[in-house]
Amino acid sequence: MKRLALLFSLVALGSAPAEAQRPCLTAPEAESLALVAMPEIIRDTGAVCITRLPANSLIRQTHGAFIEKYEHAADHAWPAAEAAIVKLSDPMVETLLQSQYARPLLTTLLVPQLVGKINTDDCSFIDRVVTDLAPLPPANAAGLVVTTLQHLKAEQDAGKQVNLPKLPLCAEPR
Repeated sequence: MKRLALLFSLVALGSAPAEAQRPCLTAPEAESLALVAMPEIIRDTGAVCITRLPANSLIRQTHGAFIEKYEHAADHAWPAAEAAIVKLSDPMVETLLQSQYARPLLTTLLVPQLVGKINTDDCSFIDRVVTDLAPLPPANAAGLVVTTLQHLKAEQDAGKQVNLPKLPLCAEPR
């Protein structure tokens, strides 16, 4: 969750308006960003955890049906993720995002920053969570991540101690 929270924060860096005027991401927009990043997050997490998990661990798989379904979902989510990035940044970014290099560059820059924060002691926990989520469609997994982040953000906004960066997520209607 922390890694995706950081992703949303990093994507929001391109926008400089005052906090009150800063746009926010709806759940579907945030889910599209999560989906685009997930294949590389999964691969890089597997690389970080390579010495801590058995070879047949789902998170260590670099190809096959599991990762392919996330790649397919990422391809479908990219247009919505592009629009979400433009929403959070300068509209001039839109032209840059239409380059064939934009998506690989985005994931190459962001994913190592996210995955680099993994404590290898957490690899077994991460593997269990990924294994539990594996039967779900990727959109459901992304929805679960975003819903959890929205809840944690609401807790943080209510003054509770939650260790999250400021997220550009729209408040979830209660």
